[in-house]
Amino acid sequence: MIKPNAKGKDTILIVDDTPDNMLLLHRFLTQAGFRVLIAQDGKSSIETVNYGHPDMILLDVMMPNMDGFAVCEQLKSNPETQDIPIIFMTALTDTVDKVHGFELGAADYITKPFQHEEVLARITAHLKIYKLQQQLQQNNLELDAFAHTVAHDLKTPLSGLAGLLELLSLECQADQIPSPRAIKHLELAMQSVNRTFSIVDALLLLAGVSRQQQVPLQTVNMTDIIIRVQERLALLIDRSKATIIVPEKWPNALGNPAWIEEIWSNYLSNGLKYGGTPPHLTLGATMQEDGFIRFWIRDQGDGLSKEQQKSLFTPFTRLKNHRQEGHGLGLSIVQRIAERLQGAAGVESEIGQGCLFYFTLPKAEPE
Repeated sequence: MIKPNAKGKDTILIVDDTPDNMLLLHRFLTQAGFRVLIAQDGKSSIETVNYGHPDMILLDVMMPNMDGFAVCEQLKSNPETQDIPIIFMTALTDTVDKVHGFELGAADYITKPFQHEEVLARITAHLKIYKLQQQLQQNNLELDAFAHTVAHDLKTPLSGLAGLLELLSLECQADQIPSPRAIKHLELAMQSVNRTFSIVDALLLLAGVSRQQQVPLQTVNMTDIIIRVQERLALLIDRSKATIIVPEKWPNALGNPAWIEEIWSNYLSNGLKYGGTPPHLTLGATMQEDGFIRFWIRDQGDGLSKEQQKSLFTPFTRLKNHRQEGHGLGLSIVQRIAERLQGAAGVESEIGQGCLFYFTLPKAEPE
């Protein structure tokens, strides 16, 4: 039996057009310690969910007008209700496409006539999973808030330190007395400060992406974004003597221009560091059948093993065989941004065959 939590009893909504079934479950679950809500049809069940905020829904599949599948689909399409676990209820004689129910987002099925121990076991298991997911989301929000606060607070002393080092460097040059070793130490100190600034900016971006509740999507001009990224990386491009091949025309996609610029900036800077000597990078886009566009960058570097690929998008992880400086936040930011823009990010690679890094965005309708 599940004991009431600190905020009160767990709430279960029963949706069934058969009064006997509803009364049986209501009595059993109430005795088991739950707060129980009831609805006798699909339309009223959605209204009950909106004001009752249940922790779980027991949903009959076979109902007139609006069946359980339609109810499930509507609830799962709403961000406010999509995480509530739904257990379908069916009779043994019902012909039900259970695979379809799972595709819609259902957590489980139970069959009539009900076995109380089985029902309670399934409810207990899925409520536990639901609460763990909620706790994980809350922990992530708190972690992002903490990262944002720490990164923001670090910027002020770092700015002061950078200014003092710059003044010291100018004074040393004016006096013409410092040794080459002292000048080298000043340069290393400035490099450390700049790397710390980079980490702070990355943390602020990562936290900002996670904390923003609503992400408005707009048609993006990918040509302009690539031009801005190349301007940002002009010094690195020049030093590496890189060749970058860019399409003359890009397909229209939906996204956030500033965030997409960060994705390309991370992918391009990694390609310039690891994409061959000198780097040879090819950018492109591929239309997918699911209504998304896959944007990609291919390099001619050493490639990555399957094990390396697994950890590549994990925050603060850097590959041991890469000698370039970095803080390991770049690709985790890419993944977080892509997911917030309704897409995904990833890599395809084999040792000796280079890498193809990609991200997907929803296709925009032609203007």
